[in-house]
Amino acid sequence: MKTTVKPSKFNGVLKANPSKSIMQRVIAIAALSDSATLISNIDKSKDSRAALRVAKSMGAVVELNDDTVKIIPGNKLKNPVWNVGESGLSARMFAPVAGLFSEDITITGEGSLLTRPMDAVIEALNKLGLEVEHNDGFLPMKIKGEISKFDLELDLSSGSQILTGLMIALSKAKKNSVINVSNLKSKPYIDLTACVLTAFKNRIQNSDYKRFEIPGNASLRREEFEVEGDWSGVAFHLVGAAISGKVRIENINSNSKQADKAILDVLKNVGADVMIDKRVVEVGKRQLKAFEFDATDAPDLFPPLAVLAVYCDGVSRIKGVSRLQYKESDRYATIRQEFEKVGIRVEKEDDYMLIYGGQPKGAT
Repeated sequence: MKTTVKPSKFNGVLKANPSKSIMQRVIAIAALSDSATLISNIDKSKDSRAALRVAKSMGAVVELNDDTVKIIPGNKLKNPVWNVGESGLSARMFAPVAGLFSEDITITGEGSLLTRPMDAVIEALNKLGLEVEHNDGFLPMKIKGEISKFDLELDLSSGSQILTGLMIALSKAKKNSVINVSNLKSKPYIDLTACVLTAFKNRIQNSDYKRFEIPGNASLRREEFEVEGDWSGVAFHLVGAAISGKVRIENINSNSKQADKAILDVLKNVGADVMIDKRVVEVGKRQLKAFEFDATDAPDLFPPLAVLAVYCDGVSRIKGVSRLQYKESDRYATIRQEFEKVGIRVEKEDDYMLIYGGQPKGAT
């Protein structure tokens, strides 16, 4: 396919797409709940559909409609092979959940996920007392046994997604649990998990992101849950407006726990015209100045921030490059390669991506 893109101006009103990050968490928790949950404003991305597929494999009944899905928890495993597609979150989130079943369960996936290391997940599962057969540190993983250890020490320098899985799984474990962690990244994503669990009536004690106390055997329940708008998705439109026009985004929670809400702080700092209401955000073009931002806790912001940096006067510095190598692609290498085609200079300095503002030229 070949598409031609011509310079133009952003102008219009958009409804934020639902958050797939929240959607996947809600699916996992609802499948473990003690009663049915009706989820509205649903995300239908491949990752969310994969999570629904896993919920069915767990034994839940999934009733999918246009904008809602009802999840009715089951009490019997339906399929011991859980295919999470290309979703890194689902792989790491459902792996500890497998330890709630007496049967051996295999976590597998597709595409680039099969090349993403799972060492931190395997280590965490072993510390739960589970046996793991794996493909030299990669998927598929066969998980054997049930959770039998409830006091864990974890180094989470490689990412926080396994902690999300542990928080969810240990909420339904036989005993209360304690997780002591070091080098935790992406703290807002852990806040997001805790927020969703609180909505399902289980409150986790977080002591300075170093110690998490998780009540076990929790009675999880929530009759209805509305998925809020996705800050990862709207970040691109907000940047588009800041560099070339104006946009109004509706159905977006300005008090969200989502990490990528930080895009608002960057836009304000670079000088964009920003208006924030409770469920509406408006952004307009102005003269923009270079910025420095630590995206360690929000790696999904790298692509839109890189585009924003192109149109800022000076050299912008974005920290957290080390978090990018094992995403769906090596995001730093990809951004540098494509930006250089349009005449934009991109460099790496320690853990920073440096982008030199300029006028992009047409390219293929």
